[in-house]
Amino acid sequence: MTESTVRTSDGVTLHLGDSGGEGPPVVLLAGYGAPATSWVFQVDGLTAAGHRAICLDRRSHGRSEAPAFGHRMARHGKDLRDALDQLGLGTPDAPVTLVGGSMGANVIWAYVDLFGTAGIRGIVTVDQTPTMVNTADWPYGFYGLTPENLGTFFADGVPKTGRGFTDEQATPALVRLIERLGPDAVPAQPVGTEALLADHARQDWRDVVARTTIPVLMVAGRQSQLWPCEHAAAALRDTPRGRALVLEDCGHAANLDRPEEFTAALLEFLEEL
Repeated sequence: MTESTVRTSDGVTLHLGDSGGEGPPVVLLAGYGAPATSWVFQVDGLTAAGHRAICLDRRSHGRSEAPAFGHRMARHGKDLRDALDQLGLGTPDAPVTLVGGSMGANVIWAYVDLFGTAGIRGIVTVDQTPTMVNTADWPYGFYGLTPENLGTFFADGVPKTGRGFTDEQATPALVRLIERLGPDAVPAQPVGTEALLADHARQDWRDVVARTTIPVLMVAGRQSQLWPCEHAAAALRDTPRGRALVLEDCGHAANLDRPEEFTAALLEFLEEL
């Protein structure tokens, strides 16, 4: 893997890893607190299939700079645009596929909202509901999050829901990751990013998803600890080229809980583009 950095328009240095050769590029964005290296098992599969895999550490994540500003989803979407510009990607002549896990998925929707889908071949999301607040018409948000408690729900970080995979069931995925990369690969809440988490919780990307005309694959874990897996099918109801996939015996971190199954689904999606 080649490691390098890019500079955002507001002066923040972001770290990225670039693997593979001249094949179709795939850009991977990890979730809240997770480093870009958490995609290691997908990078293996992508590069073996001839793809170029680019893993971007978002601001305040992994090895990227951690500024005291820019903790909004829109800014993270712009960061992705800045990175693609500096890599010479994300144009009709050099299109990419975007893959986002958890919050990384909603970074993609922020990007699409700002810049559209020109230069994007397809989008894959990993267990991320497009809106986290539960309402009468959307029962697929974060377990227990309502308009009434939205202001304080994430005050102490991401709460345990008592739903889905138990800690014991999720442990094997972390063990595999630590065995491969070491203890620094374990996700942890980034310091000073409470505003990002709050902004993430308030967004509703359903209209962006519905207006997206390129292929979209939404993967969900049947035993997600954060929200019902039915969010994927519900979110794609009006998306013309959208497809939902629920992985069985799988929690929120589908790319780690079921790395072989998820990577196979990703490669199949890429072949269809």
